[in-house]
Formats: sequence, C-alpha cells, structure tokens
Amino acid sequence: MSFQEKCEKNIWALCLATALVVSIGGIVEIVPLFYIESTIEKLTKEEDSIRPYTALEQEGRDVYIREGCYLCHSQMIRPFRDEKERYGHYSLAAESKYDHPFQWGSKRTGPDLARVGGKYSDEWQVEHLKSPRSLVPESVMPDYAFLAENAIDPTGTEGKLRALAMVGVPYTDEDFSSAASKVQGKTEMDAIVAYLQVLGTMVNFQEGKDYRE
Repeated sequence: MSFQEKCEKNIWALCLATALVVSIGGIVEIVPLFYIESTIEKLTKEEDSIRPYTALEQEGRDVYIREGCYLCHSQMIRPFRDEKERYGHYSLAAESKYDHPFQWGSKRTGPDLARVGGKYSDEWQVEHLKSPRSLVPESVMPDYAFLAENAIDPTGTEGKLRALAMVGVPYTDEDFSSAASKVQGKTEMDAIVAYLQVLGTMVNFQEGKDYRE
C-alpha cells in the first residue's frame, strides 16, 4: 500500500501529513522575514514620519475593523503603473509597522484606501459615510449614519493603547494618561474620519526612489 493510500484510508495519518506540509510551508515563508534586512524598508530621517495612531485615530481604526470596512477596501497599493496612477505611491511595509492587524489585502469592492488621507475634506468623508450614494451614485456601500450617534466610551481607550504597547507599539505614559481626554465627547464618526484622514500621510516619498531596493 502506497503512502498516499495510507493517508486516504487513515484520517490521523492524513491530518499528520497535512500538518507537516503546512508547517514546512509556513516556516519557509515566515522565518526569512526575521532576518532579511529589506523586510521593512529603511527610510531616511526626512522621509520617515511614521508614528503610532493617536487615541482618536486608533478608536476610529477599531470602528473601521468592527464594521468590516476591510472586507471591501484594501490598503495595499501594488507597484504597478496603473495602481500608482490611480491611488498613488505603492504601499510600503514600513507604513504598517504599528498596525495590528494590518489592512493589506486584495479585496476591492470599493477603492483602495491606503492613500485616502487628505484627499477629501472631513465634511466630505462624513457625508459619504452617512449617505454614500449622495456623493457616489454608483456606490454599493451601506449607510453609516449611525456612527454620528454613537459616542466613544473613553474608559476603554487607555486599555487599548496599553495592549498595543505590549506588542511593540511605542506609546508613552503621557499617551496612556491622556487617552481618555483625547476621545471624551467624540463620536465614532469623528474617530473613523480621523483614521481615514491619516492613511498614507506618514511617509514623505522621494520622487523616483525605489523603496524596494
């Protein structure tokens, strides 16, 4: 009896063989990331203004994830001409170094949002979230008007920042102590707009430079 036949007839052998193959594949893909120097691009002092999200931006990011926005909007611009002409400079791994989880992906029912920060005004973003088809008639995006009615609970914000600090996000004691006051009186609409407006604004790209080198 061949090895394949044994696996097909024995569920435990099949599970073991599958786990072995997946483990090997995972090791081959993941381990190099810990020692390849170019995994995260090295930016110059003039280029690098990447910082952790503010308390309000982080609350907005949590709303973004909670509402499943990532299911229709990726934040990953590929290094192809058509992508750069439509969305801007291709995405760098360095831009997502404080993202837990990151929003890279391939699903685009709606446009990629990696460079949406500053592209539209706060007022436009609010109106678009409340009634997408009032600004983009062909949109299939749901209405999120209720976000303007939902107040952020400031009691949980400090805990969120402390949890992120445990996985390497460089928040300070001042960030922790001021977290609640930064979101006091703010709505989920305020928070998600703050998050959208910061996307793609933290790197000062140099014209003609290839950041993949």
